[in-house]
Amino acid sequence: MFSQPVIFKELFKGFTVLRWNDKLRPVEFIEMDKHAHKMIIAWCLAKYEERNGISVNWENIIKGGVYELLRRIVIRDIKSPIFFKIKKDYKDAYRKLNQWVLNYFEQLNLDKTLLEELRLYIVEDDLVDDFSRYILNASHKYSSYLEFLLIKQINPYGYEIEKIDREMLKDIEQFLELEGIRRLITKQKISDFVELCGQLRFQVRWSQTPRIPRTSVLGHSMFVASATYFLTRDNNPCPRRLYNNFFGGLFHDLPEAVTRDIISPVKTSSEDFEAIIKDIEDELAEKEIYPLLEPEWVPEIRYFTQNEFNNKIVKEGEIVNVETVDEITNNYNQDLFNPYDGQLIRAADHMSAFLEAKSSIDYGISSNDLQSAIKNLRNQYQKRIGNINFGDIYNEL
Repeated sequence: MFSQPVIFKELFKGFTVLRWNDKLRPVEFIEMDKHAHKMIIAWCLAKYEERNGISVNWENIIKGGVYELLRRIVIRDIKSPIFFKIKKDYKDAYRKLNQWVLNYFEQLNLDKTLLEELRLYIVEDDLVDDFSRYILNASHKYSSYLEFLLIKQINPYGYEIEKIDREMLKDIEQFLELEGIRRLITKQKISDFVELCGQLRFQVRWSQTPRIPRTSVLGHSMFVASATYFLTRDNNPCPRRLYNNFFGGLFHDLPEAVTRDIISPVKTSSEDFEAIIKDIEDELAEKEIYPLLEPEWVPEIRYFTQNEFNNKIVKEGEIVNVETVDEITNNYNQDLFNPYDGQLIRAADHMSAFLEAKSSIDYGISSNDLQSAIKNLRNQYQKRIGNINFGDIYNEL
């Protein structure tokens, strides 16, 4: 099984890995946030390439995004510039470092298939095709540069700021053959979409409840996408189902970029209020988010953000709700049905909330809200969804 409690706990550590912590910065930059932004950018870049007639291996892009996050969590003490210098100039040390990372995952007793994929990705560098890696590297460089611009804005004359700026722009130059990169650096409308998504790093979840770590909506989106990836793998997905579930998880909170995060007890205080909030989110998304996208991408983003926790397929051009994950697996697990497991995304969303509450209590910061969240979610998930026994997962988280 891919969906082991230990892999979700490892993912959650991404919320405690700091970036740029040797520089004056407006907020703490967190590894999980950065990888979320990176994967949003990767989606945009790959979409442009698809439009230009180039075949994109979305499964490899997803795997590369998730597995690189896991590697960065393990080597958290090594700054990115140092990591890339080791990779470039010290091949033997780089190989030993990657073997050490793999050894770390091996002692966690992960699923054998997952371990083999991690070995191919981390040690052999042979899991992801060259073009997918090119898109991921471009997304990594550009998302890092957007972080740097926030640092530069508040400390323009700081130590090595101009040098870092020149070096990062030089790094981005090697990706100019990608239409998306050219559009981003020339500040076309897609750059506004990318920057709007980046603002989700400023929105703190559970904002009225003291917690450690303080997680953002942006980072939460990457956790949900990554957790959904593992949950989906255990349901034998067709390629489109894996794509929809990962990017559906990544974009499920996108409307909050224009409404802010509203905690679940407030949203669900009445059916009418929950429906009103959803209507406002949809209206604002139509006015402020969708115009920033290429028109042909909008139906897909709507599919991800409207009724985002419903299982659904597309049949004869119409979106049809499906009762269970098992029904999708048994009857609609083909690309032509565009299957989407909203129930798995919701389960990953709730798992994120559970780990946020439990982690804070483990660090010694507790409250009635956090304690009730743990109790209620654990009770709610004493059940199976698809091929996954969530009761077993929650009992070990």
